[in-house]
Amino acid sequence: MAIATVTSKGQVTLPLVIRELLNIEPGDRVDFSYDKELNKVILTPRNKKNDQVRGLLSHYAKDKPVTDDEMRDAIGKYIAEKFK
Repeated sequence: MAIATVTSKGQVTLPLVIRELLNIEPGDRVDFSYDKELNKVILTPRNKKNDQVRGLLSHYAKDKPVTDDEMRDAIGKYIAEKFK
């Protein structure tokens, strides 16, 4: 078990063991949710890579769902541009 102290500003430093287990690095974002039944707070790391591709397919927004091929093409184009 890892323990942290809450500062007067409500801040907590995540213990190293937790950061390593969840692969959390400086600048990463985390989500907090509350499970009322368990009376527990759940911390979920938000992967920066997921944030970078969020909205990538928005230009395909149509009345019909995006096909797998359209998705692969869009991701391929993004990667090609990003890592030229």
